[in-house]
Amino acid sequence: MLSGLAAVVALFTLLWLASLAVRNSSIVDMWWGPGILLIGVTYKLTNGGAHNRSTMTLVLLTIWAVRLAWHIGARNIGHGEDFRYAKWRRERGASWWWFSYFKVFLLQAVIAWIVAMPLYYAMTAPAPVRFNAGDYAGAILFAIGFFFEAIGDEQLRQFRSKPSNTGRVLDTGLWRYTRHPNYFGEAVLWWGFGLFGLAAGGYAGLIGPAIITFFLIRVSGVALLEKTLRETKPDYARYVERTSAFLPTPPRR
Repeated sequence: MLSGLAAVVALFTLLWLASLAVRNSSIVDMWWGPGILLIGVTYKLTNGGAHNRSTMTLVLLTIWAVRLAWHIGARNIGHGEDFRYAKWRRERGASWWWFSYFKVFLLQAVIAWIVAMPLYYAMTAPAPVRFNAGDYAGAILFAIGFFFEAIGDEQLRQFRSKPSNTGRVLDTGLWRYTRHPNYFGEAVLWWGFGLFGLAAGGYAGLIGPAIITFFLIRVSGVALLEKTLRETKPDYARYVERTSAFLPTPPRR
């Protein structure tokens, strides 16, 4: 498991050096998915796990990582540094260049490694060789989560692409049933990976999905974005009254 940590720390250290050159710490966001993919590839190449499970896990992980990197890259490239990092840069002043390594890059590398814990068990356990109920359930959860994340992101992209929607709230499509379908999807697909690890006997791997779900709801996802949306969109309060924050449910009257 330490090989995965070493690989992702090395990658994010290189990204930190690149961020100093371009003066943009938010380049780290685009590499969240590829960073976790690197962890998975490292486990695949350095261990002899059951071929079927490890291959399936790696294929699904690649699909997720490439789509997420493409989506974030298309959204961020050419738009300057994300407001969160820009705010921290102003607050830290001249010390941001080294402080950013610990607060942004090294921290995200360690979190990525913890989130990726189920990948270790799914890719390194030599048995069971055949797929079992846990694998099939994991594949179903991954499919559901990927659908919510990918479709939710695309619906939001199309909504934002129209200037007439500036300042308005997206409340159609998947966004009619949950205020954060993309975050919900991200959590669900990681529980799918958790079941792949569980199918191979890796109970500790469930720590990863639990951590990412907690962060998405309480730390960097829903909680952080909700505060900004309430301050910038006048109609958001009414949207909150009728729409679930995370789990998709029919709109309330």
